[in-house]
Amino acid sequence: MAAPFFTTPFQPYVYQVCTKLLMKSRDGKTLGVTLKGKSNTTRSPRRCHTFPAQIVQDAVGIVAKLSECIASRGGNILGADIFVPENKCVFYSRSEFNFNPSKWPRAQMDDDFLKIAKTFNAMRSVVRVPCLDQKYKIAVLASRQDHCLVDLLHGWQDGRLPVDVTCVISNHDRGSNTHVIRFLERHKIPYHYLRITKGNKRETEILDLVQDTDFLVLARYMQILSGNFLKGYGKDVINIHHGLLPSFKGGHPSKQAFDAGVKLIGATSHFVTDQLDAGPIIEQMVERVSHRETLQSFVLKSEDLEKQCLAKAIKSYCELRVLPYEENKTVVF
Repeated sequence: MAAPFFTTPFQPYVYQVCTKLLMKSRDGKTLGVTLKGKSNTTRSPRRCHTFPAQIVQDAVGIVAKLSECIASRGGNILGADIFVPENKCVFYSRSEFNFNPSKWPRAQMDDDFLKIAKTFNAMRSVVRVPCLDQKYKIAVLASRQDHCLVDLLHGWQDGRLPVDVTCVISNHDRGSNTHVIRFLERHKIPYHYLRITKGNKRETEILDLVQDTDFLVLARYMQILSGNFLKGYGKDVINIHHGLLPSFKGGHPSKQAFDAGVKLIGATSHFVTDQLDAGPIIEQMVERVSHRETLQSFVLKSEDLEKQCLAKAIKSYCELRVLPYEENKTVVF
């Protein structure tokens, strides 16, 4: 069972506004609109840099209405990305505009976009101002391998990833003097070791630990989450997988690829569903390898790709660049 999609935040001294509308067209089909933005503060007047994104189906005047709304509050549209799938009446866009927050209060912005949502029969509307709203809270699940977990924690520490890490959960008992545990203790991030067996995946306990999070990240967590877990959690779960899915699914993907003699290696970040390594893809990266690679050098290159791919996927997701497309695809602006 697929998890939802969407979310957002950013950095200190930056305003960011994100609004999502899920709409129905005249024929009753599901639509979505996502508005998002950020802005550097200036002295006077303060301007906010904003990125809206929309998914709209078979409706006239949505862009005009959004533009009118932004302009009426003193906003200035700076650019736009557009995608219209062939033979489908669906319009995707991600725009950029700035505005003065003193002239467009937070509550008023909610009201303005709610009116647009009602005008176009939106199923859901979300507005985010990350400089004012809380950052998205995540929990990270990891197993023995540290490379993705360590990179994610450093990205959080450096402000490259606009999230708050609430805890790390693992089926591997790391020693108290390891780099990861020292880092977590220094930053007061809880580490939960849950011993897992074939008969007990500890999913009930994991659910209890992650209930207050906005989404989960699997940083090389080598356990399969059940459909019941995904349904119980009810939010998005992002995974990183070595290889260009759908190739080399399951365990030991690096060795599978090495044994196959591939000349391009890759990493795939995707949403988790109850189908193993088959969820909607968020990001993919590749690098060339040759017959001269050893298994060790092959794995090191793979791990570097995994770190980069997962970090980019999380950032894109938090900036609302990832939009659902058809049943098992994404549009990523």
